[in-house]
Amino acid sequence: MIRRTRLDSGLRVVTERLTALRSVAIGFWIGTGSRDEPENLAGASHFLEHLLFKGTATRRAVEIAEAVESVGGDMNAATGQEVTQFYVRMPDRYLDHALDILGDIVWSPALRTDDVESERHVILEEIRMRDDTPDDLVHDVFAEALFPDHPLGREVAGTLETISAMPRDAIAEYHGAHYHPENIVVAVAGNVEHDDVLAKVSAKLPAPSVHHRAPRVDSVGARDPEPAAFVERPLEQAHLVLGMRALPRDDPDRYALTVLDQVLGGGMSSRLFQEVREQRGLAYSVFSYRSAFEETGSLAVYCGTSPGRVDEVLDVVDHELDRLVADRGVDDHELERAKGHLAGSLALSLESSSSRMHRIGRAELTLGEVPDIDEVVARVEAVSPDDVARVIERVIAPGRRTLAVVGPVNGERPRH
Repeated sequence: MIRRTRLDSGLRVVTERLTALRSVAIGFWIGTGSRDEPENLAGASHFLEHLLFKGTATRRAVEIAEAVESVGGDMNAATGQEVTQFYVRMPDRYLDHALDILGDIVWSPALRTDDVESERHVILEEIRMRDDTPDDLVHDVFAEALFPDHPLGREVAGTLETISAMPRDAIAEYHGAHYHPENIVVAVAGNVEHDDVLAKVSAKLPAPSVHHRAPRVDSVGARDPEPAAFVERPLEQAHLVLGMRALPRDDPDRYALTVLDQVLGGGMSSRLFQEVREQRGLAYSVFSYRSAFEETGSLAVYCGTSPGRVDEVLDVVDHELDRLVADRGVDDHELERAKGHLAGSLALSLESSSSRMHRIGRAELTLGEVPDIDEVVARVEAVSPDDVARVIERVIAPGRRTLAVVGPVNGERPRH
């Protein structure tokens, strides 16, 4: 039910036909994110995400919103380090309507000066809100320490300085350099026919572009991670992230790393949740997570705890990481439980056209393949104890860990 086509323009179209549904989800996936920005334009990708909803040559912002909501649809967008996405979900009979709206905002945004200035203030407030949200801020502090002096370490939204100074013409030039067919995937999931989607998308393509995305800055030659980073805040809790660099998005061991992440801190039965929260009562929120990029990645643990218990929490987290290395793996019960959770949660997460569209769009853009769900489940279930042991050796055993703390450190750095 999944079909893929590359048009002569370089645009890729991927569809998944779901005949039992009466909805359709359409996404334009742009292979550009915050890591593709020059330093003086840090935040440009996210700025564009905002601006594209402000209107086109033929539609004002309110007309775009009305066109979507008047048929019961919804519309949104998101920006990451390597991807920007715009998506709409509507009843399937409005497929042409949805493609027309998305194509208009992606290919032909107005980028009016007054809209730029208005949205500039919105983004500045968004950055300030992030700075006032310590359990969000600590992840950005961690990324900056893990990838120092590298675009992957920058905040996706940019800084107060870069957003305040970013000229309208520079944003427009950035759009022209990145928003062209060969850098975009159109993903559609729902009650649709692939050939029909192809015809409609082809009819709305812009003129051929002369632009090509500049090569990315490779993180392999970047500076080594910083051991620690601290941001003083007068808070009731200290927010901690402890982690290390990990595997790129297409690494053959990525499924084994996902299983390991689940065992470590992926749910209520995970090692960290049981030890930090259930056994010791050190925190309300504790979990692990992984990020994957083109040539690198990260594995990290987050915890929020009382300032006086920071050292104890860090001792427990370090102990659990060291135990994985010493044991060279996890026990069979943990392995099977983690694989079962991942396989089951994947199936449950794909019960809507939106979730299906997100899966196929991201896979096509970042991996250049769209395995069906059964194949993904088979890859997870094939993870062996030796696979997990190899990932532990590659990711955790080297011992190069980075700590980020946001909270009332009062000049006293946690022992680490």
